[in-house]
Amino acid sequence: MEIREATIDDGDAIRRIARDSMEGSYSLSPRAIDGAVTQWYDDDRLERKLGEDDYLFLVVEDDEEVRAFSESDLVTEGGNGDLLWLHVDPAYRGGGIGADLFEETRDHLVGMGAAQLRAKVLEDNEEGNEFYESFDFERVDTDTVEIDDEPYIENIYMKAGTAEATPEEAPSGSPATTTTPDGREMYVNSEEVERGEKGPFFTAYTDPSMNEEDKYGYFCANCESLDNAMDTMGRVKCNSCGNLRKATRWDATYG
Repeated sequence: MEIREATIDDGDAIRRIARDSMEGSYSLSPRAIDGAVTQWYDDDRLERKLGEDDYLFLVVEDDEEVRAFSESDLVTEGGNGDLLWLHVDPAYRGGGIGADLFEETRDHLVGMGAAQLRAKVLEDNEEGNEFYESFDFERVDTDTVEIDDEPYIENIYMKAGTAEATPEEAPSGSPATTTTPDGREMYVNSEEVERGEKGPFFTAYTDPSMNEEDKYGYFCANCESLDNAMDTMGRVKCNSCGNLRKATRWDATYG
């Protein structure tokens, strides 16, 4: 078995595994799955992803056949490494391929500069939730996403990038403060970070306890502004500098 970086020649295998894995793990319609796989992994989109320095695409090859792949993204150096997808061909699950691929993906992300890892899994994917919990990920939040016009709960898991990480090496979680144009104080959580095209977005809260009910919006690190807006597909745009957070990974299935 070999774990290596993906190439454009792996496109057919990646699309097949993604489709079969999602059909086996998610209660989604065939239309939603086909639409997502086509948009995420057509040759043009896949080639763009493979060319991005902060993207990581690994495949597991066995007997000259691709059996699994992982797709990850370094949001910010010293911050989040997002495990976007880890798919194993259902016919080869249970043999340790997923665990080996996860460990290799984790090591690559840490080597790229990630201090903590984040993963998102739909609540109804019992196997996927148990997988991350088995690696001592902690569920820290939930989100609601619309897929094919239906709402789904997505669990958000976090874990330090390495077992040896110290408070000095990892984000402390202590909130920085900023103010709105009308003088209200907001608390910025540097551990809750989303990737933007010009710089990261951090979650801002109205209270230092930073509970879910106190969430205010996003703080754009590129221009240090709270003036932004989110559309129904999860895209966040800073109205001051134009920094843009891409839509959620489920955006292909809208409509």
